[in-house]
Amino acid sequence: MKSLSIRFGERLRELRKERELSQEAFAAECGFDRTYVSGIERGVRNPSLAAIETLAAALGLSVGELFSGL
Repeated sequence: MKSLSIRFGERLRELRKERELSQEAFAAECGFDRTYVSGIERGVRNPSLAAIETLAAALGLSVGELFSGL
């Protein structure tokens, strides 16, 4: 079974791509560096709760919706 970090990163990438956002555009929307978003999507970075809230808001979702299906 994949780790939660990997599953979360895959979910984030899927949602970002559905919105046709590049990592760079999405990172700018969040106020993050593109390499940070890349690390989250690859499951090698563990975002804080505040960062997760920012990611969800940038996607127009609640935190619960962001985690839905993991």
